[in-house]
Amino acid sequence: MRRLVLAVVAGVAAELAGIGLMTTAVWLVMRAAEQPPLSALAVAIVAVRTLALARGGLRYAERLAGHSAVLRHLAEVRGRVYDALLRRPLAKGDALTRLVSDVDGVQDALLRCALPGAVAVVVGVVALVATGFAWPLATGLVVAVFLVPWAAYGLAVRHSRALAPLRSELAERTVVLLDGAAELTAFGALDRGLEATGRVVDALAERERRGGFGAAALAAVAVVVQFGVALAFLRSGAPAHVVLGSVAVLEVTVPLAAAAQRWAEVRGSVGRVREALRAVEAPVPDVELPVGKVGVVGASGAGKSTFLRALAAAHPGVAKGVLDDAHVFHATVEANVRLARPEASREELDRVARLVDLDVPWETVVGEDGDALSGGQRQRLLLARALLAEPDVLLLDEPVEGLAVDHGDAVLRRVLDGVGAVVLVTHRLAPLVDFDRIVVFEGGRVVQEGSHEELVAVDGYYRDRWSTERMAGRSSAGTSTGDGSHSPSNGTNCVNVDDATGTPQRRNAVTAI
Repeated sequence: MRRLVLAVVAGVAAELAGIGLMTTAVWLVMRAAEQPPLSALAVAIVAVRTLALARGGLRYAERLAGHSAVLRHLAEVRGRVYDALLRRPLAKGDALTRLVSDVDGVQDALLRCALPGAVAVVVGVVALVATGFAWPLATGLVVAVFLVPWAAYGLAVRHSRALAPLRSELAERTVVLLDGAAELTAFGALDRGLEATGRVVDALAERERRGGFGAAALAAVAVVVQFGVALAFLRSGAPAHVVLGSVAVLEVTVPLAAAAQRWAEVRGSVGRVREALRAVEAPVPDVELPVGKVGVVGASGAGKSTFLRALAAAHPGVAKGVLDDAHVFHATVEANVRLARPEASREELDRVARLVDLDVPWETVVGEDGDALSGGQRQRLLLARALLAEPDVLLLDEPVEGLAVDHGDAVLRRVLDGVGAVVLVTHRLAPLVDFDRIVVFEGGRVVQEGSHEELVAVDGYYRDRWSTERMAGRSSAGTSTGDGSHSPSNGTNCVNVDDATGTPQRRNAVTAI
């Protein structure tokens, strides 16, 4: 805040130096025309030189202080927004918008809206006091500081509302053309799609041009206001340096129209950032930190992933892992894994890669949200990142989804053997046999809790699911779909239960073709 105040002070001083330069230079020219002794002009000559140098230096100081203040503030805000998103996870695209575009909008709100507005208001007040609240200048400032920006803001809001559906339609048609080019070509519809998209582009360009007319009209109004104030001063008999000085004062208010238009564009971003920051201050549910190995099961939509996110939000520095909304950035595999601990050595990276069997070269670029990877590779990348962070409690939400069952079991076994406390959300029950505690969710609340032996001994979801999994051969070699179903690759894997606790003993039964 102190640096921002310094930027405003430097900006005001720079504008006042410019106004003083204009006024003094005009007075000097008019006085020199009377051919007085050189000594009568000496002070004005020195003042012109001083103000000319001061204006450039103060303008540089204002830019330096303003950008320094805003960039420091943005670094803090971005960190706070990231912390807020950890506590209140959003959809991936929305989260990235909050963290990148919306925070950049805050930068424009400070540099291009708040700063020029504050400078114009202060300079206007100083000029009014210096002229004894002359009515021509007062009238011009009211129009230039309030009415013109208000009109610019209203035009920008209406323009944005008119453009929104066209931009949305253009984005939709672009996606259709990109993703469905082969199908459109096969059915002879590609040319029609391109023509329709071209019409949307033309309509959007026409609307943009019409929006530019309003901005140009407001710029013309600002010039008319300056001319009108100068004419009013001339009619009142004011000297030339006062007339041109008033024009220089009103020149400071010209950027306010653009500032108002930009505010109309970024006010939504500022509001969303404020909403995210308020979420940090909101109370976080008191979720007890688990001890040992804890399994979380339940039907889809029972609240398992919500519980895991609440646990991560309640203990952000302690509990970390692979959540259902984890994001993979458009960067190399190494950059994505190293995000957990940037100072990690290559040996540490290789260690976690071996644990999760990450078979993608470090220099591979993974694409937007891991599009260049298979589902199993993406999960193993996220798992490697979580292990590199070395959290006190490892949170895992279907961490081996997309892998063949035997492969996934092997990866999960190595991970579980190397960690202490872990919370595993899964649809498959076989990995939970040796867990310390298992909780069953239904409707967002815990309905059963206990060890594997205890839960298979009583009626309920866990026992029913365990029986279904044994009968259907859910531990067979195949690919996990995330809901407990698997596609056998070369046979059916049956499960024998040889003891009273239901501990599985696997055997393969290959179906002959």
